[in-house]
Amino acid sequence: MDSPRIKKSRISRRRFLTKLFLGSIGLVFLDAFWFERYIIAWKEFDISDGSEDKIKTIHLSDLHINSIKSFHKDLAERINKERPDALFVTGDSVNRMSWIPVLDAFLAMIDYDIPKFAIMGNVDYKGRVTSDALRKTYEKHNGKFLINQNQILNVKERTVNIVGVDDYVCGYPDFSKASSDLNLSLDTIVLNHCPAYRDEIDTMNAKLGQKIKLILSGHTHGGQITFFGKAIYTPYGSGNYVKGWYKNEHSQLYVSKGIGTRALPLRFGSRAEAIIFYI
Repeated sequence: MDSPRIKKSRISRRRFLTKLFLGSIGLVFLDAFWFERYIIAWKEFDISDGSEDKIKTIHLSDLHINSIKSFHKDLAERINKERPDALFVTGDSVNRMSWIPVLDAFLAMIDYDIPKFAIMGNVDYKGRVTSDALRKTYEKHNGKFLINQNQILNVKERTVNIVGVDDYVCGYPDFSKASSDLNLSLDTIVLNHCPAYRDEIDTMNAKLGQKIKLILSGHTHGGQITFFGKAIYTPYGSGNYVKGWYKNEHSQLYVSKGIGTRALPLRFGSRAEAIIFYI
């Protein structure tokens, strides 16, 4: 029979292991339901190729905004502090038409003088959010809402093309139409919600001959839930793209993990992000 001292030691070890296990589970829940959702990772990339007149942009995707939370206020404050030359929002701004006022409130927190460019996402469509409502909301805050359309961005001594295509899953993307009457001598930034459409953009642009500097996408949420860096699921329209950089001889694509979530209110191994690009 064990002595009282040895028995006490075993109980203490068992309690320690139990507390360690429960603490680990608690940390996982804290990470998935709070940290990775609300503590946004800010990243910076310089793809200016040494240009003296760098254009500073910020890319947001998949806001899925339904209420203003403290992290939205922090996000707006950081954008205002960074003072980008343009803000890009690549779709899925809201999930329902009734949430448009919340998007309006979020955009109102961002300095009006910052030009904003936005496109439609599949969830915008599925939530029956009209393009007219989104267009009016963005235009109210110095924004352009592009559905197979393009705009010119004049910054400092440079001019670039901004091309916005319709959603690949629920809309009718037409890169050729979106690129009509462009000045082909200018660098082009393409806003494209579903990264799978990148393959068609590359094919079409082989004939069009645009100088595509960057394609920006979202949609995937970076997998939203990943294990050992592998996403267990990505939505239709993701193609072979999950997150981060994808470069080939035709274009360079960045797929954002986005800001918000849909369906499951958690992230694991796929922290929300906002990206600064120097172009």
